[in-house]
Amino acid sequence: MKELYKHIEKLRKDNEMTQVDLANRLGISRSAVNAWEMGISKPHINNIIELAKIFYVTTDYLLMVDDAKHFIDITDLSDKEKKVIIDLAAALRDKN
Repeated sequence: MKELYKHIEKLRKDNEMTQVDLANRLGISRSAVNAWEMGISKPHINNIIELAKIFYVTTDYLLMVDDAKHFIDITDLSDKEKKVIIDLAAALRDKN
């Protein structure tokens, strides 16, 4: 998690959010977000999960465990719709 603070700041800025905006979304203080971005403290695991949801990235990407940045939430889709998405992703992977 040594580079986590860089990811948080970059994702926040890329999404045109202020520290106050992000703090409000998370229900925390702006100073907490500032401390994360300065590398003074690290977010609690619950906040890491929420950050991933807010920025539509994986927690692994946020924590620099994996380079896979994005995820697609298909939990509300039917089994048939999920299969279409999975088949499309596989076809695109095979194409590359």
